[in-house]
Amino acid sequence: MSEQQQPVQHDRRKTSPVKNKVGGVFVPVTDIQRSRSWYCQVLGLNETDCEIMNGHLCPLPMEGTGLILDTMPKWGGDRPEGAPPTETPAFMLLTEDIEASLAYLRAIGADVVTEIEHDHWFVVKDPDGNKLMICRG
Repeated sequence: MSEQQQPVQHDRRKTSPVKNKVGGVFVPVTDIQRSRSWYCQVLGLNETDCEIMNGHLCPLPMEGTGLILDTMPKWGGDRPEGAPPTETPAFMLLTEDIEASLAYLRAIGADVVTEIEHDHWFVVKDPDGNKLMICRG
């Protein structure tokens, strides 16, 4: 093999750019307004403090890790029954360097589901097929 064809060796001792911190937990829902009302009632939140964004998601102001209600249009929420929970990212991990995080996850052999979307996030699968979102934050 020529030098160019040699397999790339990865140093597993490198420090990961992905933070050891959960940024938020996605909750798949079918009706964003109904769900926002219910969660706000359960959590004692004012609905006016919980903006529905892009017509499909609603971050809830929480102490610590937040909940994000989402009809999940990218992950099957357009189906009549809504997005199957097993096919949606259940939580996201934060990073300050989205490009380095994607490169690092590729280097360690993660199954990359999406490229970087909107210069902000991408999704990978864990060894069991669970989808995890890595998000600039």
